Amino acid sequence: MSRRTSASTSTAPAGSASRGSVSTAPVGQSGGHGSAAGASILHQPKAVWAVAFACVIAFMGIGLVDPILPAIAADLAATPTETEMLFTSYLLITGVAMFFTSWISSRIGAKRTLLIGLALIVVFALAAGLSQDVESIIGFRAGWGLGNALFISTALATIVGAAAGGTSSAIILYEAALGLGIAIGPLLGGLLGSISWRGPFFGSATLMAVGFIAIVVLLKTEGPRPVPTHVSAPFRALARPGLGILAGAALFYNIGFFVLLACTPFALVPLGLGSAVSLGLVFFGWGLSLAITSVWVAPLLTRRMRRSRVLWLVLPLLAADLVAAGLLIGSAVGLVLCVIVGGLLLGVLNTVLTESVMEATDLPRSVASSAYSGVRFLGGAIAPPAATLLADGFTSATPFFAAGASVLVALLVIVLGRHHLARADGGVESSLEEAEAIGAGDS
Repeated sequence: MSRRTSASTSTAPAGSASRGSVSTAPVGQSGGHGSAAGASILHQPKAVWAVAFACVIAFMGIGLVDPILPAIAADLAATPTETEMLFTSYLLITGVAMFFTSWISSRIGAKRTLLIGLALIVVFALAAGLSQDVESIIGFRAGWGLGNALFISTALATIVGAAAGGTSSAIILYEAALGLGIAIGPLLGGLLGSISWRGPFFGSATLMAVGFIAIVVLLKTEGPRPVPTHVSAPFRALARPGLGILAGAALFYNIGFFVLLACTPFALVPLGLGSAVSLGLVFFGWGLSLAITSVWVAPLLTRRMRRSRVLWLVLPLLAADLVAAGLLIGSAVGLVLCVIVGGLLLGVLNTVLTESVMEATDLPRSVASSAYSGVRFLGGAIAPPAATLLADGFTSATPFFAAGASVLVALLVIVLGRHHLARADGGVESSLEEAEAIGAGDS
């Protein structure tokens, strides 16, 4: 795909990767995905395919449970609010862990961090599938979130370090794995969930165990370790005005994101779309839409206008989409369309917000990403149970109206803080930096 170019990725300071250590990568083609990269894209070491496979499974993590939420609630006699805590525990621990992933990976290395994350996902996904009550699943999803944070923080750096054909080939593989995982997570969850709500958990554990074994066997090299970062660096980074503004906006934006993702399954049940397969297909469309716009449309837009301008344009559209979902709460077709359109808008916002964070300060990219991700996931953790409480206390449309208002707050934060975002508008990202932003935004 066509991309912006920059002089070189080799000038990046050690440890400056988003959520990980892209400085471990060899110098490669950091510009557009040229013909040389295209020729070598399928001729990769087996270790690269092993990591790419694991990336697909890891990016399935959030959307996987969406189709089985009503089934879990029914089978375990849980309330919708209790069931939504599967998102909250996962996202809360992911967010907290993100503050420390750059510190951990800079000390033990990308490969060890990657494998620890994979092992945690396998253990906790299996434990969730064996659970007999919703409280246990909530706890095990928290452990899954920790594993996901550790894995995603180092996956891109690992692929780049091991890929043949330079950086461009690695980026194509990473983005393909990301898009595939986001899209098929809900679909796999729906298909396996049609057998039992335990199926998606067992399926994830099995697939990730295969990925773990493949990486242990095939990935022989650790790669150079980046310069260690201080454990307090992400917290101090939030004092930077540009980063603090974007993180605050992302917190409110993520409330809208996860109301759409977590609340809609319960809204579709009384409309005749409550089966795991039906919900899986709906959110497959959501995931596919998100993947397409995050990988292709967002870079296209930011080549033609400032990042802040993209945010000013797309955030109101997302707010309008959420309000429309509330107004169409009694229409299955209308609600499904809002989910699909929401996916298109969310993909753009995820990537552009994360790109803006990377360019907003002169901090190492891993530190900026850790700080931003830690804050934004708090919004995601709050939203699902808050949405069901609003639905119980008022009407089923209320959570969508509240989510629309939250997205407008995010817009207001960015507009009022626009004078601190000039640096975020000025940076020109390489292909590697765009891939980091896409991965950081969509995990």
